[in-house]
Formats: sequence, C-alpha cells, structure tokens
Amino acid sequence: MSTTREPSVDRTMWTSLLHAGLAGSFMSFPHVAADEQALRDAGARAAVYGIPFDATNISRTGSNYGPRGIRDVSCQFLTYNAMYDFDVADALAPVDCGDCNVIPGDPARTFERAQADLETILRAGALPVTLGGEHSVTIPAVRAVRAVHENPALILVDTHLDTAPDVGGELLSHCCPITRAVDAGFDPAKIVLLGISGWMNPRTELAYAREHGITVIWLEEIWERGTAWAIERTNAVVRESTDGVYLSFDIDSIDGAHAPGTCCPTPGGLTSREALELVRGVAAGGLLGVDVVEVAPSLDPTPVTALMGGRIALEAMAFHAGCGR
Repeated sequence: MSTTREPSVDRTMWTSLLHAGLAGSFMSFPHVAADEQALRDAGARAAVYGIPFDATNISRTGSNYGPRGIRDVSCQFLTYNAMYDFDVADALAPVDCGDCNVIPGDPARTFERAQADLETILRAGALPVTLGGEHSVTIPAVRAVRAVHENPALILVDTHLDTAPDVGGELLSHCCPITRAVDAGFDPAKIVLLGISGWMNPRTELAYAREHGITVIWLEEIWERGTAWAIERTNAVVRESTDGVYLSFDIDSIDGAHAPGTCCPTPGGLTSREALELVRGVAAGGLLGVDVVEVAPSLDPTPVTALMGGRIALEAMAFHAGCGR
C-alpha cells in the first residue's frame, strides 16, 4: 500500500489556461440564485448581480453588455492579493447571482425586479455588488438599500453630477440616480459626489446639488489636493451618524485614455491609480453595497475598460472586507 500523499493544492495558483473551464460567473465564483435561504446556505457575504440595461442612455449605447464583458475578463484576476496576503474568497465567500431578468425598454418594471433581487441579497447578509448597465441601474440598488437600512449614506464617483430631476419627463434616466436616491430617503447631507468634471454638467444639476446641500468634490480639487484629501473629506461627510455607505462608481469618471469603452468618455478624468486609491479609501470603512456602471465593451477595441470595471468591483469588495488593515 502506497503511503505517498497527494500534494496540497494552492487554490490561488495558476493551474490551467486563464480562458479554460466554464465561463459565465464573475471570477468563477459559484452561481447561487438570488434567494435568501440559498445565499445563507452558501455562507455568502458578497453577491455579484448584473443589470444589463441601457434603454435611457442619452449618449452612445452598449453598456447593456457591461455585466457580460466584465465577467468575461474577470478570469484575469485572482481572489488573492499577495502584497496584503488577503483572499477575498476566504473573507467573503462571494457568489454570483447572475443577471436581472430585464424587460427591454421598460425601466420601471425592470427596476422592480432588480430591487426585489437586491433586497433579497441584502436581507441574506451579503454585500450586493451590482454590475451595470447604464447608471440608471443605481436606482433600484439604492431603493433596495433604503428598504433595508434606515439611514444610509451615498458616495458617487463620476464625471457627472447625475442630479437631473428628470430627462424629458423620464424619472428613471441614467442622469437621475442621485435625485431618485434622495426621493428614496437618502439624506442629501450624507451624499458626496466625487471627481466631478466642471465641463460635463448642466446648470440645473448643479443647482439641485447646491439647493439640497449635497457635497461636491470636483476633479480639479483632486488634482490640486490629492486623493488622500478627497478620501478624508468624503469619509468625514458619510461616516458620522449613518448606517453605512453605498458606493456607486461610474467608469466614465476615469480618463478616456484609460477607460475608452464607455458611453460618454471623459478626456482628462481620473487616472486608473487615482480611481483605485479613492475606492480603497472609501470602501475601507465597510459598505452597504457597491455598483460599477457604464462599462460598454463594444465601444472599446481592447478589454481595458472592462478590466478596470472588474478591478474596481474587486477592490471595493476586498477593502470592504478588511484588506489593508
């Protein structure tokens, strides 16, 4: 009888081709339906959820392929960060709940479905990690958070204010996620709009932010004072006397040179490194949820924008879970 023991397997080691195996889930996380008991049985403390919807876009379309595109390239990432000796899989047992059953052209009924699924994820004790889709998909996400939490705060990293009261009468536009969050019960005094570009926003949206006392940190201020200052100022607004923070990250906040695959790319936006520093800094105190929106793979000749979207989601999960402490 042989006494040879099988060598232990390093789960974080490259053991095959990156593109081998079954595709479809974010970072090969196990698929679990958006069902409260199923999520609890899986021990999930984070759940990826896609909303492939872009029917209200005022610019180029294509972000409906965002969840698929981000998942496709997510095989490039490990769950393990060698510098921090930290494994997201160990910390959060994350799963992938698949995508919302979108009704094309119907934001109201689509968002009802999405909100129900996201509420289920929250009530199961998992962090919802939503992949868009255009920025309107933040609307069901913040409504779900508000249904579960009494006093949530909100951080938006974006080139746009997204405080339009409506667009041509449409209340569920991708220009309206912040106004709809306020309508849902988010306290405007606990909302920070971070990295906003002076050239990319109309008077009406700026007036709304000012009238409601929403904190705006301009892109030019980050250039002048740096990301550490922006993180400190943001956390000072959102962390005191709240139940926690929801983070919405629009990929068009990043310079179009680094993230061209989006519906409204921003010349001179945040660098990739600045974006990662901001996400790490604001997620480190823990999150109620996070979304990454406006990734449009068909508008990028390379996978770089989708990769950045996946990296943002991964960083948010990791630093929410204690990476770097």
